[in-house]
Amino acid sequence: MTEQNAPALVPEENSAPQMTPSPEAPKPAGPAKKPIKKRKKGRWKSLLALVLILAVLGGGGWALWKFVLSPAPVDQGDIYSQPAYIGSIQSTVQGSGNAKAKEAATITLTEGGEVREVFVSAGETVTAGQPLYTIYSEAAEKAVTTARDKVDSLNKDLRKLQEQVADLVVKAPFSGKLTNVKEFTSDEDVSSGTEICTLVNDTKLKLSLYFSYAYDGKISVGQTVNVSIPAVMKDFTGKVEKINKVSYISPEGAVHFEVVVVFDNPGTLTAGMDASASVSLADGSTAYPYASAKTEYYETRTITTKASGPLVSSSLLNYANVTAGTPLVTLGSDSLNDDIQAKQEEIADAQSALTDAQKALANFNAVSPIDGTVTSCNLVEGQEVKSGDTVIMISNTSTMLVTIDVDDRNISFIKPGDMVDLTDYNDNLFMGTVTSIDMSKAESNNGMTNYPVILTVDNMDGSLIEGSYLQYSFVTSQSDDCVLIPGSAVKSVMDTDGNAQTVVFVHADERPENAIDLDLPEVQEGERRTYPTEAEGYWPVPVEIGISDTNNVEIKSGVEDGQEVFVNYTVTDSSYN
Repeated sequence: MTEQNAPALVPEENSAPQMTPSPEAPKPAGPAKKPIKKRKKGRWKSLLALVLILAVLGGGGWALWKFVLSPAPVDQGDIYSQPAYIGSIQSTVQGSGNAKAKEAATITLTEGGEVREVFVSAGETVTAGQPLYTIYSEAAEKAVTTARDKVDSLNKDLRKLQEQVADLVVKAPFSGKLTNVKEFTSDEDVSSGTEICTLVNDTKLKLSLYFSYAYDGKISVGQTVNVSIPAVMKDFTGKVEKINKVSYISPEGAVHFEVVVVFDNPGTLTAGMDASASVSLADGSTAYPYASAKTEYYETRTITTKASGPLVSSSLLNYANVTAGTPLVTLGSDSLNDDIQAKQEEIADAQSALTDAQKALANFNAVSPIDGTVTSCNLVEGQEVKSGDTVIMISNTSTMLVTIDVDDRNISFIKPGDMVDLTDYNDNLFMGTVTSIDMSKAESNNGMTNYPVILTVDNMDGSLIEGSYLQYSFVTSQSDDCVLIPGSAVKSVMDTDGNAQTVVFVHADERPENAIDLDLPEVQEGERRTYPTEAEGYWPVPVEIGISDTNNVEIKSGVEDGQEVFVNYTVTDSSYN
């Protein structure tokens, strides 16, 4: 049955409208099942036809897009090539800078005042030291104040020296007893810082006792302490002056803290006497220290000299009782007397400077600091000027300076004394001479370091205006009798091993020995090729390049004179963007 129906599928599939019976066709005869079955068959044929249409669309969709919707083929264009040739090439560095006067002076007031006289005007030539104006200024008054302050300061220094003279007499700083006194001979030279005795304050004595930490918090500063001294068989009333939370460990392994007890000396006690103490606690119990202690002087100080000089007198005696301010040692000093005399001479000089400042206050003048031309003068007689006003500007434009920045790739090609071409916006040519290269002020930015180079330009005729924007250029290197090709003929590509290569596509009838294989991206439909093909007679060869200019590049190896090299495609399709 399949073989019988197969030939009838094609016309039904290709003429779908005929699947529906024409209104003029006769109605089928027979039972009711027949027409129903026929309608199912017609519906099956319609579905089958739809499937075949979708298959056609699915299988031929790519061809339909390719030939109907895809971009039209592009014209690759003609190959533009040039022959390599022998010539000379220079590598130059170009940039810009601004011209300014070699010398310039701006006079800005530090204090205000009234303009009394003006001696110059804008455009006038002046020489260094020439009077410019006279202003009564508070700055001159300030100079007087400064000079007066200096006189006062020197007088203060003089008083300090006089105090040092007073230090030649060593006095007892507090009442007490002298010990460990030093013996001096008559007229002996004593240096500053010499220990002359030990002064002890024995009006009070102190004990350092150690109590168990079991009493921690139960003994406090100011608490009354009973002090017992067996040598005199008497008890004395003292007070807790200080508590130190140290860790004194007894041989039994107990930890103790320190309690410093102070009590008055009736005059019969001294340091080194055995003593013990007891403290009555708030709960009615009594705290005893771990062990007794030795009495100590309340205060001990080593007395030293504050100046140097020969001994004049001494009242040092062991165990002598002295009161505060008692002279102990008196020294003499010739050097201090000399210092006082020198300071008095400084005061005289400062007084003279004060007199000069007072004279300047009466007639405050300004003079030109350099030779040059007054480019600006903002003074009028009788005018009130204030601090911060720029009143005179002077420029020496006979010599101009131009600062250019040269990067680290080219700084080695320039040195002091070299000549640099300069042109202004009107293409006027000036010649600059390298005077200095300030390596200490190099600035780095974006991986490049720039060095400021100072050029000096002779401008006696005044043709170069201050502030002019100038273009500069200088030759860094030159090659003669070398192979040259257009710079655009040199291509950077990857070979099939993934290595970066610098190549030139050369024209040859057959593959050159030095040709290499490249890993070039596949050209998509509708795109133009970037590089020529072997079918077009061009082969990639690696090259070593030298210096270059804006148009050409030196080829050190890889291409010979006369070889045709690919530069680019000449696009002829005007619709290509």
